Amino acid sequence: MDKNIFKNNKINEELFFYESESGLKVYLMPKSGYMKKYAVFATRYGSNDNKFIPIGEKEAIEVPEGIAHFLEHKLFEEPDENIFDKFSESGASVNAYTNFDQTAYLFSCTDNFYENLELLIKFVQNPYFTDENVEKEKGIIAQEIKMYQDNPGWKVFFNCLTGMYHNHPVKTDIAGTVESIQKIDKETLYTCYNTFYHPKNMVLFLVGDISFDEVIKVVNNSEKKNIKPGVDSITRIYPEEPKEIKEKYIEEKLVTSIPIFTIGFKDDELGLEGKELVKREIVTNILLEMLFGKSSEFYQELYSEGLIDASFGGQYVGHKNYGHSIVVGQSYKPEVVLERINTYLEEIRNEGLNEEDFERIKKKDIGSNIMGFNSVEFIANNFINYLFLDFSFLDYLDVYKSISFEDALNRFNKHYRKDNYTLSVINPV
Repeated sequence: MDKNIFKNNKINEELFFYESESGLKVYLMPKSGYMKKYAVFATRYGSNDNKFIPIGEKEAIEVPEGIAHFLEHKLFEEPDENIFDKFSESGASVNAYTNFDQTAYLFSCTDNFYENLELLIKFVQNPYFTDENVEKEKGIIAQEIKMYQDNPGWKVFFNCLTGMYHNHPVKTDIAGTVESIQKIDKETLYTCYNTFYHPKNMVLFLVGDISFDEVIKVVNNSEKKNIKPGVDSITRIYPEEPKEIKEKYIEEKLVTSIPIFTIGFKDDELGLEGKELVKREIVTNILLEMLFGKSSEFYQELYSEGLIDASFGGQYVGHKNYGHSIVVGQSYKPEVVLERINTYLEEIRNEGLNEEDFERIKKKDIGSNIMGFNSVEFIANNFINYLFLDFSFLDYLDVYKSISFEDALNRFNKHYRKDNYTLSVINPV
């Protein structure tokens, strides 16, 4: 049994790794004495992956928007049993999610971990699609899409993405549209499943007081046999995306008591991978905290004037072929907030960032991340997210500590400009 052990002595954590015969990568971060155990079975496949070359074929195909999310729903369906009930009977809480770049199935429990792990592997690796159950699911997901279309927080975010991006699929709702899901059939679902749910494209991550030898036994006994050979990397095709934003301002009216807004700064520094991509993410999130965090003078000023409330804040999301900073909040005068942000950013361009703020926030964030290693959910979800960026979360704090004030200055000047943002507003009906 070939297994590797990776250690980071600075944070006193280790990671076990094993690759099964099918190509499935299995990771365990042991947490001796922890009662809670957590498992995530994830595939590098999300709502952005609508154009690709299926395994075993030569020509690219384009599939309906929302199919990754649809597939996640359908995997919980078995001909003779209810997966949720099965996990519940074994004392586990099970869930799943689909985002732009991945789909994950997860459970947590205190007892019967290995039985639940076997159940997780088996149900994810045994799709059951019929014409009837696919048609039935369309009605369920259509209702879900309509519900989100009426959700002001969801709509203001996706309207902002629509304003920033011309062609990239990140601008499309993860669930697709009511029209797009009508085009989904069981054959297309199987094509997507057989390509993206191949073990070579998947990761199983476990954390808790767990025996790795026992995990490997369960994996070898539970995973599907006779799986067709996969490919080391799937050919995914994304449209050409201009660097410029598409629209400066998008407004819509929905049921909300106060106008809500999202300001998106589109990234045009793309193509980074692994450590460099993670470094850019960390630097940008430190900047967002410096600029707009609750401890910033700017936040306190706008808050005391009644222009923003406690919902105001920012976050950066970045991948190899797209990235953006998002600043969100609610305000009776969102255009005034934007005007003040522009003036504030111009002042900083002229006067410079505060190095003391940078060091304080960096130290605070490092402390928060060290504390995070006490949470099995924090470890598992971050590990999967960064692994799909070709980076080990075990090295995250080392990258954090390597970031300099000069990195923040350079990033500020390149990213927060007057020509690369979109303002999205939802006003009350």
